[in-house]
Amino acid sequence: MSDNYLTVIPTDPYWRPGREAADRAAAVLAGMLPDEDARRGMDMMWHDTVEMVHCYANLTKISCPYCGAALDTGDWWGKAVSDGYDSGFPTLVVTVPCCAAGTSINDLVYDWPMGFAQFRIEVLYPNRGWLTDGELAAVTDALGHPLRQILIHI
Repeated sequence: MSDNYLTVIPTDPYWRPGREAADRAAAVLAGMLPDEDARRGMDMMWHDTVEMVHCYANLTKISCPYCGAALDTGDWWGKAVSDGYDSGFPTLVVTVPCCAAGTSINDLVYDWPMGFAQFRIEVLYPNRGWLTDGELAAVTDALGHPLRQILIHI
């Protein structure tokens, strides 16, 4: 059996909200879920270090934000993630192999979206797809920080 999650994370991987702001954002997100089963699957998580929030089976490619070249998800990207993970991602700065530009591993172009964060709100079995732009803006306003959404399929 596979699992599906609707997850929202701050666009700044190192930013973590206070409990009150997180509760407000979770309440807004809960109102966008279609049923009680989906609301029961919602959880908020704070991490001491940055964690990778991977979309798993939904990932089709990773590209350079500067030149658009496809990046090897096995060798270069896998090593960058492993090196960062081993040290708790104190920095996300990388140099892409295609054009030697400096960027953040969080700012690579992921198809489907994914990212890095110390805080997340996720819904197991959300019984819905992507949040609309307006819905994401409403959760963002409640939290007080810009968000990125990720659909995870494991």
